[in-house]
Amino acid sequence: MQKHLLICLLAAFTLVCSHLAAQNATSSPSSRFGFGELNDNIPTQYRALGGVSSGMRTAVINPSQPASYTVCDSTTFMFDLAGSVMWTNYGDNNGQRNRANGNLEYITLQFPIWKRYIAFSAGIMPYSSVGYDFSVDGAAGGHKYIVSYQGEGGFSQVYAGLGFNILNWVALGGNFYYMFGDATNTTLLEFDEADITGAAMFKNMTVGNFRFRYGAQLFHTFAKKHEVVLGAVYEHKKRMKGEYLQYELSTLDSLAETSDGFQTPAYYSVGASYRYDDRLLVAFDYSCHQWSSALYFGEKNQFADRSRISLGVEYRHNPLSRHYSARMFWRVGASLLSSYLPYASQKDLAVSLGIGLPFRTTASMLNLTVEYNRRHPMPAMVENNLKLTIGVGISEHWFFKRRL
Repeated sequence: MQKHLLICLLAAFTLVCSHLAAQNATSSPSSRFGFGELNDNIPTQYRALGGVSSGMRTAVINPSQPASYTVCDSTTFMFDLAGSVMWTNYGDNNGQRNRANGNLEYITLQFPIWKRYIAFSAGIMPYSSVGYDFSVDGAAGGHKYIVSYQGEGGFSQVYAGLGFNILNWVALGGNFYYMFGDATNTTLLEFDEADITGAAMFKNMTVGNFRFRYGAQLFHTFAKKHEVVLGAVYEHKKRMKGEYLQYELSTLDSLAETSDGFQTPAYYSVGASYRYDDRLLVAFDYSCHQWSSALYFGEKNQFADRSRISLGVEYRHNPLSRHYSARMFWRVGASLLSSYLPYASQKDLAVSLGIGLPFRTTASMLNLTVEYNRRHPMPAMVENNLKLTIGVGISEHWFFKRRL
């Protein structure tokens, strides 16, 4: 049975690897700037807690914090798959628009290599998404025109990571990423008069890039019921390898650049969590992507630093109860995010609710998270997002010897 399940998981992993690069999780006009809409790569359970991750050390695959991989015991194989659907209302000077998008969020796996001291995790997930299609009317010199904007694509990332328990209260870890994909942006200018020639601008960015992330956690349990975890994550700035292509269709003037002038930003995060008797959990996180110092077209200060403050609470009444409702997880969280787009006029506010539904016969779980996010990505534009994420976390005891 386990062999058949492993084959199915590997087949699903292969299909997703070939398909995820084409996923499109946004319709926002603001995704035409920079690298598009960024993804934080937070597991479903932690999204319900406001997006905390650095100080989290529970039985969840947490790619954002590689030091957490050793939380799994020496016999457990873990697999996590999540998808989402998002409804968005866009409001600007041109009126109101509604859009719906669906996307596969991530697929990850994790298992121990040596007892509780070394663990391995791998997976694939989006880095950013580009997807928009809108137009703006205008007039110049008595001539009416329409400008159409279209974009699609995005960047994905495959990761592999190791976590190490150095002492009974210290864990270290690291992730290796390969980032890939392409994004296309097209701008078309057309006049009402047939004798006036319009113009078009085509831009395409293709990326293939390696990155590294490092994590550390300090953890301790007091009086068998009180567990405290402190965590930190760091990722250094990295030059992006790829190609940027831009040309005007009307004049065929072209410009091609390698991505020596592009960088992913330095990133750091600190967090803490407190858990009481495996029933109540409170967590706090602060993270920052230093986009202002990353190169974009060879220049810095093209973007703003992207910082996030997150707070979450999780509760279940009794993990050992015979009553199913008492073993369910209830989650609530909130976060305040500053966009990396310099046009954003206000910080983004998000609130989230979630529920964890454990399977009756195993440690596996179905997780549901609902997030509401109010954004101001550009002047005179407001986005109201309602996002439902569904994740299935499989946890099975595979690595043990059966007694005859």
